[in-house]
Formats: sequence, C-alpha cells, structure tokens
Amino acid sequence: MSKIAIFSCLFLISISLFGQDINIAEVQCSYRKNPIGIDLVSPTLSWKLTSSKQNVTQTAYQILVSNSASNLDKNMGDVWDTKKVNSSKSIQIQYKGAKLSSTKTYYWKVRVWDNKGNQSSWSKTAFWQMGLLNVADWKGAKWIAYEKLADSNVNILPTDGKKDKFDSNNILPMFRKRFAVNKTIKKATAFISGLGHFEMSLNGQKVDDDFLAPGWTKYDKEALYVTYDITKQIKTGDNAIGVMLGNGFHYVPPVKDRYRKLKVAYGFPKMICRVLVEYADATTENIVSNQSWKTDKSPVVFSSIYGGEDYNANLEQKGWNLAGFDDRNWKSALIVDGPKLNAQKEEPVKVFEYTAALKTTPVANGEWVYDMRQNSSSIIELKVRGKKGDTVRITPAELLKEDGSVTQKNIGGPSYFTYILKGEGVEIWQPKFFYTGFRYLQVKGGTPTGKENSSGKAVIEDLKALHVRNAAAQVGQFSSSNDLFNKTFKLIDWSIKSNMMSVFTDCPHREKLGWLEQLHLMGNSVGYNYNAAPLFKKALQDMKNSQLPDGLIPEIAPEYVKFDWGGGMFRDSPEWGSSGILLPWYLYQWYGDKQALVDYYPMMQGYINYLATKADNHILSQGLGDWYDLGPNPPGVSQLTPMGVTGTAIYYYDLKILEKIAAILDKKADENAYSNLAVEVRKSFNNKFFDAKTKQYATGSQAANAMAVYMGLVESADKNAVIDNLVKDIRDRKNSLTAGDIGYRYVLRVLEDTGKSDVIFDMNSRSDVPGYGMQIAKGATALTESWAALPTVSNNHFMLGHLMEWLYSGLGGIRQTENSIAFKHIKIEPEVVGDLKAADVSYDSPYGKISSSWKKTDKNFTLELNIPVNTKADVYFPGKTKQTITDELNPKMNVLSAENVKVKVTIGSGHYKFICTNE
Repeated sequence: MSKIAIFSCLFLISISLFGQDINIAEVQCSYRKNPIGIDLVSPTLSWKLTSSKQNVTQTAYQILVSNSASNLDKNMGDVWDTKKVNSSKSIQIQYKGAKLSSTKTYYWKVRVWDNKGNQSSWSKTAFWQMGLLNVADWKGAKWIAYEKLADSNVNILPTDGKKDKFDSNNILPMFRKRFAVNKTIKKATAFISGLGHFEMSLNGQKVDDDFLAPGWTKYDKEALYVTYDITKQIKTGDNAIGVMLGNGFHYVPPVKDRYRKLKVAYGFPKMICRVLVEYADATTENIVSNQSWKTDKSPVVFSSIYGGEDYNANLEQKGWNLAGFDDRNWKSALIVDGPKLNAQKEEPVKVFEYTAALKTTPVANGEWVYDMRQNSSSIIELKVRGKKGDTVRITPAELLKEDGSVTQKNIGGPSYFTYILKGEGVEIWQPKFFYTGFRYLQVKGGTPTGKENSSGKAVIEDLKALHVRNAAAQVGQFSSSNDLFNKTFKLIDWSIKSNMMSVFTDCPHREKLGWLEQLHLMGNSVGYNYNAAPLFKKALQDMKNSQLPDGLIPEIAPEYVKFDWGGGMFRDSPEWGSSGILLPWYLYQWYGDKQALVDYYPMMQGYINYLATKADNHILSQGLGDWYDLGPNPPGVSQLTPMGVTGTAIYYYDLKILEKIAAILDKKADENAYSNLAVEVRKSFNNKFFDAKTKQYATGSQAANAMAVYMGLVESADKNAVIDNLVKDIRDRKNSLTAGDIGYRYVLRVLEDTGKSDVIFDMNSRSDVPGYGMQIAKGATALTESWAALPTVSNNHFMLGHLMEWLYSGLGGIRQTENSIAFKHIKIEPEVVGDLKAADVSYDSPYGKISSSWKKTDKNFTLELNIPVNTKADVYFPGKTKQTITDELNPKMNVLSAENVKVKVTIGSGHYKFICTNE
C-alpha cells in the first residue's frame, strides 16, 4: 500500500466564497419527478443543489406542501410547513404533515440556506398525486374477464418438468366501456390493472407510452396497478375506454408447438379499472369496471411470454375503442376474483431506440434473414403489404447456423411472431404482449422490398427491432482511451438494459426469470448507470412475496416455477437468497434509504434463521456455488471452488451486514446475536477451509481466496499472503480469470481495494482467453452467459458484468468513503494503470453529478472534477515520482508538493482542474 500525504483544501479556498449563489436544480418524490399514483402514506422528498462556486453546503431547509398550486404560490403550506429546519439533509426527507388522501394531488416546494448565509429561491412547484390507499378507494370496481380458467387447471407454482394437465390456447380479450361527460372537466385520472398485461386506449388513442404494463409480480400475493393522467384525452360528450389484455407471466398457454420455460397458470386474463373525473364545479364522477363493460375476442390470437405472438388483422373490429362503435354483439364482462392491488412504483417498461437491418440475406426455402446489428431485448415493427390472408412468420434468434439461417437452440424455441394480412395497402404491426432477445430475424412468407418476388409473397417494406427496457433514467457515463474497455462497457451495458424490465431478468428470451444473485453482485454496476432504486425495491417486494414459511428465499423472485432438480440446488443457494439481506443494505448505502431496512428487516431475519437451520457446524454446502466458473468441464455448478466455500462466506457476510442493520435500527439484542454467531461462522470457516501453511483457502481458487478476503474471514496476519496467492494464481495463468458468477466480483473488489488495479487491467485486456475480450472478438454485442461466448447458452446475460463497477470506481475513481451514505463523502481515486492515457467518467448521485476526467502525459497528470453541492471529497493523486499539484481553476490554492507518496486532498463542492506536474 502506498504512503499517503494528506492535505485539506477546504480552508485554503474559503476566502473566495463569500456571498455565493445556491440553487435548487431538481426535486424528487420517492425517487421520481412529479409521480402520480403514490400509495405511500409518508413519501420521501429529496432535492439536488447547484452553485457556481466551491465548498458550498446546505445548513437548513424549509418544505411547503399545499392542497393547491395557487396556495403554494402564496407560500402557504396548508398541508405541511416544516418551517426552517437546521439540517444538511437533502435526501430521503420523510413527509410528516397532515394525513394524505387517496387520489388527491399535493403541491410542494423547498428552499435552503447554505454555509455562507445565503438563502435560495423557492424551487419550482412540484407535485405528487396519491393513488388508492385501500380497497374502498376502488369505488366498487370489479375484476372482469372474458372467461375463467377452471379451478382444476390453476397452478400458481408448477414443479419444473411435470406434464401438462390440459393442452389448449386461450382467448386474448378486449374490453370497452362507453361513458358521457357533460360538464367542464378539471382533471381525469385512470387507475388500472390488467393481468398479465394490458394496453389501455381512450377514444381510440393509446394512453401513455408504456409497454407490458403493469410490472409482473407473484400474482397470488399482489398485482400492480398503474395510474394515468388522462385529462388531455378525455372530452366533453361521449367517450370510450378500450382495453386489450395479454397473458404475460399470469398465464403461459399450454400449446405444445410453442416454447415454454414453465407452465404457470394463475388464470385467464382479467382487468380492473377506476376512472376518476373531477369537474370544475368540484363534483366528481367514477367510471368503474363491472358487468356493464362489454368484451370480445381480440385480433391477438396467440400470446405467450415465451412462445411469441400471433396477430390476425382480419379479426380487427374498426373503431372498437370509439364511443360510436356498435357493441351489441359483444358479451357482458364476467365478474371474477383478483389479488391484492398495490401501486406500481418503479418506472414502466417502454420502447426505446430502434435498429434497422444491417443486411438481408436469402436462405433456404425462399426465406430471408435480417441482421439487426445489435443483440437486445426487443420487439419488431413490421411494415408489409400483400394479399388478404398472406401470413408472415418472423423467427428471432441470437445466432446463426453455418448455412446462414437462424438457430433457437440456445434461447428456446419454437418462438416467433406471426402476422396475417388483411390486404389493405401498407400494414404496420407491433406485438403488444411479447418481447424477446435477438439480433437476427428470419422471415418466412415475405420478401424484402426491391428483391425478386416471382412467387408473389407479401412484400416486407421495412422491418425494425425496437429495444424495450425499464425506463429508469441513465445516470452514468464512461469513456476512456482504451478501445477494448469502451467496447466492454457497451457490451455489459446492453446486457443490463436488455435484462432491466419490471424484473431484473437473467436473459430476455429463454427464461426471463429474476435470478437473485445478480441483484447484489451486479447492483453497483447497475447503480452507476441507471436510477434503478425503485426497481431494486420492487425486487425486494418480489422476494418478500416469494419467501417460504420456513424463511427460505428461493433463487428466483417472483417464483413462477419450483425447481426441484438436483436436490433443490436451483431453489436453495445462499449466494442467491442473500440478496434479501444485501440488497436493502446497498439501497441504504447508495441512496440513504433507511425505510428499506425497516420494511424488509423481518424478511432478512426469516432468511438468516433459515440458513442457521441448514448449517452443519456453521458451514453451508447447498446450492450452486461459484456458478459458471472456468473449470475443465462445460460451465455450470462450481468446479474449481468446493461447495461450502461461497455459501458459508456469504452467510458470514450476511451476519456482519445484519449486525450493522440491527445497530441502525436500534435492535441491540439482535446486533449482539448476529455478532456472536458471525464469530462462530468465521471460526468454522477457517478451521475447515484455511491451510495455514500455504495461506490458501480450500483449493486456492481465485473465488475462494478473494471471497475470504473481501468478507473479512481472513486473520489480519494472513491477509497479505492470501492476496499474494490470489495475484500469483492470476499471473501464473498469464493474467486470465477462473472465477465465475459468484466469485469474480470479489476478485475485482479485492484487487481494487488493495491497490492492484494493474492486475485487473491485465486480466481484462486480452481477447485470446475466456473473458470480455474474447466475447467481443467472437462478435458478441451483448454480454454472454459464459466467459467463452459459447453458442450453446444465452448470448445476452448480465450476470458476469462485474467489470462495469471497476470502470466507474477504478478507472474513473468515483467511490464513497467507508461510512459515507449516498455519496455524501466522496472518494476520488482514479487507477492510472496499463497503457491508459485518459478516462472521462460521471455519475449523477443522489446529491448531484460527480464527474472525474483525467489525462496522462509524460510531463503531467490532469484531473478535472465536479463535486456536488452539499458533499465533500477525498481526492487521491497517483504519486510515483516527485510532483507538484495546482488547481488551474483556483489559483489561490496553495501549491502542494510530494514525492513517492499518494497525495490525498480533501475538497468541498465545486469544479476543479488539478494539474500534477512531474519534476
């Protein structure tokens, strides 16, 4: 470890700070801007501050919450007025005003004072609208359906591999309701859920731009509803609501010639809706789903979350979602039961960028393959013309066979899109209830425009891939002088985006399941890139809903299938279930979300108690271990690290984290109990796995040694020797990795934490051994399931993307100090390793944008930083030679000199450009 020379710039620059400005740049309510449909009785309020000057901190704030925008404009906090609160806190302020009412909109603003005696202006008016806080608020709305699945065929947790009880497709229905508005409208809001998914329209126009709404859940425990502001779409006079339903994970139809990963069957599609119309005269009206709604079959004739979607345009009923449509031949909706409803709090899934075909290639049987350039989670947009009844089938795939045609062997098949033309000019179609992962599309029954078409097939005017993902805002940026690292960043980012839906999935095609290990192992990588906190919290609720009575958190959540294979190894693995403990802790560390600790503490306790019952002398040996490590056999269950190492290491880590959580929650008895048990687990772990002579754990694998170090299981006297063994193993393998899904993150963490990022650089700068470079060299455009980009497994998986974290924390140097919360106390320590000449990295933290941009030449090292208002940073400069350090943007700062040490400078907020000149 390098010696460190410590300086403080806070006092050096204080002279120039008198009378500086402070502004409120952004406000949020429970992680979102102006959210509607909040069902929290005490939402949290946060804001970000900006200033053109340095070293600015908040010293006080005042929040006003009002019933109306006009009252707020008069500075009336008739719902909540905090008065002036002397506090630097600007995130996660819990609402403590008057009791909030369902459906009501509340308006709020905030102002702050800083450490220079300045007072900000009030922030721009923001608002949140409440959702429905109890069952009565649905105003008698009923769950309605076209038909009901027989009770004998309901199966909410099928066992993997069991035979079907029945074999048939189901009807995908659509519903309509006509209603009249005869007064001046002030506001209109729709509260709606449709299972598995719905698409709502009003007066013939789609409501909002979300896709696959609502987010999928464990439907026997809860369903989510979505809230829409429909004020601009509703009109005076006659109106019509239209709703189409798809199956999603609520029902996977047992159709034998279409792919299914699992056979869950909660029931046929159903919906519930309340539309609230508020009039200018202060009266209201409710339109609620009930037997008066009409229903019929939709043109979607098949839809499966796994098998694809078929659409027959000849079954369209023109104007079905308009007020004047004649629905006398439609039947009345059927009243059915439904699950508990909660508001959707995470961002919706939406359609993002599209890709057009790079090329089209003819293959056997007159079919065509379109190369869409990018492997991603997507749907298609088909633009076609032809005769009535022409049928176009489009098969998606990640890979091609040798003859150029697509293969679905690695993603599950048959799975495809089918469109049957109505023969009315150019027809444009997008699927509504199915997405998958693909790069290639094989078209049967159509010919690309401009190509020879002697058989008179339908003409494909255009075919696009439309990327779909959760709409969590992007908060991170990375670029460097290293082309391979830039490509690796994009490789991992595409796999993150492709598996960030309303569940963090493993892959966007074959399984689409929420395997839990990636939440805690890839959580930081995701967090640097996207504002995914609401989605992480949704994952916690999925875990809570899936937790068994004995405390087990299964490896997937929501749990749609019971994996019994291999003695339950795919259901009970501590490295997976421990997300139930580690994810709430990471939410607290990254976002200051203490409420997550409170809400899910019982779940954590249940799981840790379960693990204790499974331990043999405190050793946990069940599960998958270091999944997909690089051993002598094809990847799968851990090969290089014996069972018991990773499971027990994570068990110990769980206990140490729970000890901290119990202390925060002031649960002293629990804190002591977890601390004492951790001591026993540590003792047993070292007795069983540590070789005092060789200073190795178990087999000496990279995963075993790294996890022992990271989790704090190694005695301090042995720590350096174990780390040296880890490095030696990597170097002896010519800088190649062996750790898998569980171990690799900890290899990177230990190397970075101990100042060995040069090893990380060397490990990930190769293309001739399994790793990111090899995947890219083989043509992968998204991170693959296996290190070697095997064609037999998924080629869009984000479980191995752990290097993303290092690209931000290592190369960019953006971290936080050990006890910091939500990047309040930042640590900037860029790792200038290998042949890197520059890196430009930023992360928009809960307090504001942190940026770190550095360049290295033979003569100097330049580090340009932005530190958000209300935070401070410890900045570490690489110190291998004698150097002087100045701040180009602040010439009043004293010149710092150092030799053969890492220089640490503590700075306040602001923009800095440090120049380290070598002498």
